[in-house]
Amino acid sequence: MARNFNPEKLARLHDTSAILDRKYGKKGTETRSAFEENAYAAYCSEILRERRKELKITQQQLAEKIGRERSYIAHHVTR
Repeated sequence: MARNFNPEKLARLHDTSAILDRKYGKKGTETRSAFEENAYAAYCSEILRERRKELKITQQQLAEKIGRERSYIAHHVTR
């Protein structure tokens, strides 16, 4: 079944790249790179947190497995 899209609504849609460009600067700029780095760190942190919970291990147990202090896990995996 074909869907009919309202051209007026489509015209109001925003391109995410344009929004990010306005807010953080063009790709390759220092501010955009910092934003992308923080966004990726938050993404990885969430994945690690969810996986740790799936495995039912504590922050302390994870820290011991990777040879770090629990405070490192608390800082980096619970952003």
